[in-house]
Amino acid sequence: MKLDRIETRLEVRADGKSAIARKGMVSTAFPDATQAGVDMLGAGGNAVDAAVASALALGVCEPQGSGIGGQSSGILHLNGKVIYVDGSSRAPSLAHIDHFKDDNLLVGHRATTVPSTVAFLGYLNFRYGRLSWRQVCAPAIRIAREGYRITLLQSQLQERELETFQKPACEWGARYFLKDGKVPYVPGETFVQNDLANLLEHLAYNGPKSFYQGEIAEQIDADMRAFDGFLRKEDLAYIPWPVERKPLKRRYRKTQIFTCPPPTSGRTLLLTLQMLNNLPSKFLRDRSPESFHFIAETFRKALMNHKERPYDPNIYPQLPDDKRILSKDYAHRLSSTIRNVIDPSLPLAEPYESGQDTTHLSAMDADGNAVGITQSIERVYGCHSAAKGLGFLYNNYMSAMEVHDPSHPYYLRPGAVPWSSIAPVIVFYKKQPWMVAGSPGSDRIFSTMSQFLTHIIDGNLPIDQAMVRPRMHCTLGGTLSYETERFPSKVIKYLKNAGYKMSPKDPYAFYLGAVHAVVKMQTCDTFQGVAEIRRDGTAAGID
Repeated sequence: MKLDRIETRLEVRADGKSAIARKGMVSTAFPDATQAGVDMLGAGGNAVDAAVASALALGVCEPQGSGIGGQSSGILHLNGKVIYVDGSSRAPSLAHIDHFKDDNLLVGHRATTVPSTVAFLGYLNFRYGRLSWRQVCAPAIRIAREGYRITLLQSQLQERELETFQKPACEWGARYFLKDGKVPYVPGETFVQNDLANLLEHLAYNGPKSFYQGEIAEQIDADMRAFDGFLRKEDLAYIPWPVERKPLKRRYRKTQIFTCPPPTSGRTLLLTLQMLNNLPSKFLRDRSPESFHFIAETFRKALMNHKERPYDPNIYPQLPDDKRILSKDYAHRLSSTIRNVIDPSLPLAEPYESGQDTTHLSAMDADGNAVGITQSIERVYGCHSAAKGLGFLYNNYMSAMEVHDPSHPYYLRPGAVPWSSIAPVIVFYKKQPWMVAGSPGSDRIFSTMSQFLTHIIDGNLPIDQAMVRPRMHCTLGGTLSYETERFPSKVIKYLKNAGYKMSPKDPYAFYLGAVHAVVKMQTCDTFQGVAEIRRDGTAAGID
C-alpha cells in the first residue's frame, strides 16, 4: 500500500463526482443533499449534523432509495471512539405469517415495518450533534417546498416501476411520485412535495417524537386501516430508538477496518477481506482471469457463511462472538478450498431474490469525526404505497424477513427486525481515521465495498479511480453479474468455462452499487471526497 500514490492523484471533477476541501467533506447520492451537509459544516456543525441534514434531504430528493418511511443505521467515529448505531425497524404487532403472500410482502401497506429513520436521525442529533434539530431539518423542508429537478435516473426508475404504481394499493404513491399521478416525470422537470414539506415542518418544530405520537401517528393509523395495513399508532408509540453496538474490526494489509455487526453484512465484508488477505496484492492488482475467479468464489463462500449463521443480537446470539468466523485460520481454510472451477459443494440454486435499492452518505469534519449512514426503504420506491396527506413512501422491509423457517432469528413475526445487507466502513491508517465509505445494493453491498477497498489498498488507486473501476458480483448460486464492455473478453470466457452462470449488466450499472466515500488525507491536512458515477450524487466540502 503506497499512501502517497493513493492520496496525491485524485482529480477534481467539474461535475462534483470528486472533490477536495480543507475543513470537512460530505458525499451523498444527490447534489442538494450534499449541499445540505456542507451548509451544516459551514454553520459550525460537526460531521453528525452534516450527515443528519443530508440524510433528511435525501429522503426528499432521492425518494426511490430512502425517506422517513424507512430505516437507517450508521457507523460513527466521535471523540476517539468508533460506535455502530443500529436503527433497525421492526414488524408491526399485527403482522403474522398467516396474513402474508409473496405479493403483499413487496407491495402495499402490509409490506411495511415500523419506520425508524426519524427516531434514528433524531437520536444522532440530540446525542451527538452540535446544531439544533430545526437547523438540520431546514434544508430538507426547503427542498421539498421549492422542489428539485428530476434526474434521468429517477425518470427511468419511475418508468420501470410504472406498472406497480398503477395497482390500487399504491394510489397515493402514484399521486405523489408520478406526474399527475399517471406518468413519469421528464428529466429536468421540477418536483415539489408540499405535503412532505408540511410534515417535515411539523417534525422540525415538535421534535422526532411527534412522528410516533400524536396527530401524525393518528394519520398513519387511519391510513393503514383504510388500506388494510397492519401498522398501528400503538406500534409507533413504542418509538424505535436505535441501539448502540460494538462494531466489528479486522486488519486488512496496513489498515484496520471497522464495520457493523449483525443483523448487517459487515461480518460478510470482513470475512471476504480476510480471505483476500491470503493473496498477494500483486495477484489482485494484475486482474488476471484467475484473480477474478478467486474473488467470485470468495464472494460465494462469504455469502454461504452469512446465510448459514444468521444472528439477531436482540434475541439470542447463536455465535457469542465473531472471533472464530473472522479468524485468520478460518479464512485461510475457506480460501484453501477454492478450486480451478466453480465449487460444486456450494448450492447452485439461488436461495432468494434480493432487493435493489438503498442509499449511503459519508461525512467527515475538521475535528476528526466521521459518520457513515446507510438508509433505505428496501426496494426501489419501497412498497410503492404512500401515507395519504403526509407525502412519504412506506418501506417494504417485510420482504427482508424469513418466511419459511420458524426457527430463523429473522422469521416474520410481530416485533421481528429485518435482515440487513448494509456494510458501511470506517478505515483507520496508523490508528487515525482515514476513510468513511459505504454503498447501497442489497446483497451486492459487501462485494461492491470489497472491490472498492482492494482497488485502493492493493491497487494503490486514488478513490476516484477506485470508484470508476468495473465491478462484478457473484451470488451464492454462482450467477456472476458483470458490466459488459468493461471486462476483457478473455476474463469473461475464462469465468464462463469455470462454470459460472454469466449475467451481463449495462456498463456503469445501477445494479452494482454506489460508493460514497470521504478521506482525511494523511499526507497533508486536506479532505477528499468521491460520489458514485453510476448515480446522481456529488461530493463537496468547505475551505
